[in-house]
Amino acid sequence: MNSLLTFLLFLCIVSSSYGRVFWPSDAFADESMINKGELNSGEFWPGNAYPVSYSGYNGGSVYNVINYGATGNGKTDDSQAFLKAWRDVCSSAGAAVPVLLVPGGRTYLLTNIEFTGPCRSKSIHVQIQGTLLAPRSMNLYRNKDKWIRFMDINSLVVDGGGVIDGQGFEWWNACEGSGHSCDDRPTALLFHNCNNLQLNGLKHVNSAKNHISINGCQGVTFSNLQIVAPKDSPNTDGIDISKSQQINIQNSVIATGDDCIAINGFCSDINITGVTCGPGHGISIGSLGKNGIYETVEQVHVKDCVIRETQNGARIKTWQGGSGYVRKVTFENITIIAAKNPIIIDQNYDAMEIDGQKSSSGLQITDITYRGIHGSSAVADAISFNCNNANGCTNIVLDNVKLTSISPGKRAIASCKDVSGRSISSFPTVPCLSS
Repeated sequence: MNSLLTFLLFLCIVSSSYGRVFWPSDAFADESMINKGELNSGEFWPGNAYPVSYSGYNGGSVYNVINYGATGNGKTDDSQAFLKAWRDVCSSAGAAVPVLLVPGGRTYLLTNIEFTGPCRSKSIHVQIQGTLLAPRSMNLYRNKDKWIRFMDINSLVVDGGGVIDGQGFEWWNACEGSGHSCDDRPTALLFHNCNNLQLNGLKHVNSAKNHISINGCQGVTFSNLQIVAPKDSPNTDGIDISKSQQINIQNSVIATGDDCIAINGFCSDINITGVTCGPGHGISIGSLGKNGIYETVEQVHVKDCVIRETQNGARIKTWQGGSGYVRKVTFENITIIAAKNPIIIDQNYDAMEIDGQKSSSGLQITDITYRGIHGSSAVADAISFNCNNANGCTNIVLDNVKLTSISPGKRAIASCKDVSGRSISSFPTVPCLSS
């Protein structure tokens, strides 16, 4: 009798909490109920074995990849199940936001996969709770340029606390061997032409090449990301940005074998805040102007970041022979710990030949401010401004910069060439700048 009363009390609590009582028979309910959006905010389906909270979905339809045939065993290719679910998500209409759900507790092997729009809904939500796993073998890739791509989707939200594992070890080994191009490797996650994009709370590990690339996007917010690969993994940039505007990257940890964040051509209004970077190659603008092309970057603001044990700290790199400009860039309140080249501008990155002559032209670099940067350098040159005599670097400002050597008894130094600007309360002294 007491057991029966306890059971009835439990049902009452569940009913009041979820707005509906799920009897054991519900575990065998028609799977279409989750696809039709009958599971609304705060409900779960016992047959799914994943008690997932759907709060925040505003009653939108939830498309669970398990219901489309995904096994989640880490061995069977689940790509087609994901694509079937995506087709229903993308074709879903109505005011509520449809959700592509990748449940936790499982690992989903995916070969090359593309989620393409445009979609009927004004917004799409992809919730990755499990692990997405790339093929270990290079031969299982149909496309060696990218692994997962989202394309032509507006107001896309990708979150869920899951993992995207690129399994890049075989690619790295091939890159180091003879006869293989390091460029011929897939980016793990590519967003192309996705405006008003949000990526939040995922862990990205061991990409064959770049972990995340943004191309042709406007209005992007990345937050609370972890991006990790061995420090000797080749060209495993954390986040690469190109041809994009209004990009916000915040409160993330990036530790890879290359640039934590790389800002490439035709980017503007880039804000990077609260990022911990290292190991890796630092936070970089460039390289720009390779093979004589025209490229521009402007309105970049890096603030409240930590750069630790990287090959570079705050870096701007442009090729000789190119054209365009880098301007209106601020690095502010940055802590640098034992980095090589903590502050560096290299306007002479390689020289290209035009009609048999070395070119001395290059992109214009102007209005660059370093403010409130403190820490230590692992090399003697804590500040290096290597600009060319054709354009030079103009209006370079150091304001309250203090960098010391990690080597006991040694002083950090600065070097400069063809640079003008001013230095305020900064050390080491840059001889080219007025004080």
